[in-house]
Amino acid sequence: MYVYIDLPWFLHPFTLNSFRISSEEQIVGLRALDVERFRYDPERSDGLSAEPLSATRATLAQPAAGGPEQKAAPGDPAVAEKERQARHLREHRRTVAQTEKAFIKAAGIARKLTRNILPRRNEVMEELDGLVHQMASVFLERADVSLHVMGEKCGGEEAYLHGLNVSILSMMLVKGLNLGSEQAHLLGTGALLHDIGQSEIPDRVLKKNPEEHTRAERELYANHVEYGVSIGKQLELAPEAMSIIAQHHELADGSGYPHGLRLEQIAPLARVVSLVNYYDNLCNPVLFSQAMTPHEALSLIFARRKDKFDAQVLQLLIRQLGVYPPGTIVKLSNDALGMVISVNPQKALRPWILLYHEGVPKHEAIMLDLDRTAGVSISRSLRPAQLPPAVYAYLSPRRRITYFFDSEAPVAEEQA
Repeated sequence: MYVYIDLPWFLHPFTLNSFRISSEEQIVGLRALDVERFRYDPERSDGLSAEPLSATRATLAQPAAGGPEQKAAPGDPAVAEKERQARHLREHRRTVAQTEKAFIKAAGIARKLTRNILPRRNEVMEELDGLVHQMASVFLERADVSLHVMGEKCGGEEAYLHGLNVSILSMMLVKGLNLGSEQAHLLGTGALLHDIGQSEIPDRVLKKNPEEHTRAERELYANHVEYGVSIGKQLELAPEAMSIIAQHHELADGSGYPHGLRLEQIAPLARVVSLVNYYDNLCNPVLFSQAMTPHEALSLIFARRKDKFDAQVLQLLIRQLGVYPPGTIVKLSNDALGMVISVNPQKALRPWILLYHEGVPKHEAIMLDLDRTAGVSISRSLRPAQLPPAVYAYLSPRRRITYFFDSEAPVAEEQA
């Protein structure tokens, strides 16, 4: 029987306010609530027809055989478990708040990379080195780093920074690739600066639908690689970082540009950024209408484009992001709707979900840790446009997917 509990979420021991009863323990827990009646959905129940609600009440309220009706008591295991869940949720909210603050600082540094970097070379590069060092330390030294999707509190669509996204997603792979701290630092630097040459391309070309580019505009845009290499030389970047800038559009099958290199000709660190850059561009194209969900983008690359990338790097990216990367809208096995907000690579198939619940205010939205929720799993992903208006407004999926990672260590402070 699929039942609804018409109580605030925090006043009962169950994970959700609606679910399909699957155990005697759940029936005991429902009886203990001392609720006069429960609503149920015959269409979601197994083999039930639409019966009077009083019948449902009689079934659930009936005392257990041989004893009085059970009540929740202090020390009751179900209540204790709910208290543990509440503490776990509070801790996760604290982590999310810290992550958002760290992201805002990192975004401030990243924006400077596109604003006249050469005249302020020493200052900007010092801040960049501090940011990359902090990221490298976290991803190399910690085994439990979670990736979060940034919400609307972090500046709306304006907060999206392609270079920062690519750098963070690339740095997630350093441990799996067995990179040392020096190589990790070079990867982070090259990833942050991979599109620095776009500062020389007019906005009328950058912001235009690539499918509508004239031949001259396509050639001009492709030149951002050459311009980036020139800027990199002036910044005196290391050769490994320079190879990332020069080769981030090269593809393993030789279909990339500017030189049509094949896998063995592409530098190891550039192979990482080539894949991550491709993935992020699918999720965050110039035109919002062409955007894929993170799940769609990863699925497309694996199913139809994997010959374009280093197989080891692709396998590692999928393992780190999970089947449903942060930012993916999902439908759960109990028909609840939500959005994946963070994923721990150690438990990639059991991410945190921000749940839609009409009875819970948006600012207090339930965050569900699937790793601690038995009997609930992700059924499928949805496009944001498939959501009812009320659900869309509640979950607030951003048109630009922006990532950051949790860390107890503060991101490098910006210089005054």
